[in-house]
Amino acid sequence: MDALPEEGAGKGVVCAFGKNLKTLRLRAGLDREEFGRRIGYAASTVASYEQGRRIPSPRTIDRADEVVGADGLLSNWKEEMEKAQYPGFFQGMAQLEKEAIELLAYDTHMVKGLLQTEEYMRALLAMRRPPLDQDTIEQRVAARLARRDIFDRRPSPLLSFVMDEAVLRHRYGGKDVLRGELEHLLLFGQKRNVEIQVMPLECEDNAGVNGPFTVVTRKDGKRFVYFENHSSSALDTDPEQTALAAARYGIIRSQALTPRESTEFIEGLLRSL
Repeated sequence: MDALPEEGAGKGVVCAFGKNLKTLRLRAGLDREEFGRRIGYAASTVASYEQGRRIPSPRTIDRADEVVGADGLLSNWKEEMEKAQYPGFFQGMAQLEKEAIELLAYDTHMVKGLLQTEEYMRALLAMRRPPLDQDTIEQRVAARLARRDIFDRRPSPLLSFVMDEAVLRHRYGGKDVLRGELEHLLLFGQKRNVEIQVMPLECEDNAGVNGPFTVVTRKDGKRFVYFENHSSSALDTDPEQTALAAARYGIIRSQALTPRESTEFIEGLLRSL
């Protein structure tokens, strides 16, 4: 799936790729129409790639590299082009998700991006103030959907999500959107490497009062803790802070409903809609 570049450094990367693509296409003696035919796209789409207005998929980049005989010069851009899909403050976290062997997430305001349906995503993005333009919304939806690869990766990472009950009661986008999201959570909760838990409103103890956070562990054993607030974020690598965050998450998980109880709770919410 193609995406649109975020502003800032990401936009610069995409524009630089586009200039390289155009140079190599012309060197190969191909006009946009013929080149587009060979990679399976219209000339107008090729123009959008070359002008930095759209990000080609990794498969398209590899095909373009092959068609113009670039010997890897275009394919080498894939990682940077993928990063360019995300807001600057999230690029580090997006890369960590790809390398994670364990991801622990506690959320208090909305369902974690990895677990959102497309309709839920669009509802949230449409509520942003100042408003996001439609191209940015489309880009962020495409980028967020692409992150779902983490669920099907082999070997499977261990994924644990705890969310406050209030998250599951907010009718962002309306009842139908919420119903679809709750059904989606039940479906993903059936995956063997996924645990979803609910922190009920009636719980008198909650170690997560400081707000949402995510702890990621890489294959090399290094841990990271990610905090996001409005349009900024922090990715902490300090061993003491990451150890404390992981310990805090363990307490939160013990205070929340068990995965089985959480499934029953979500099913009850669905029946009430």
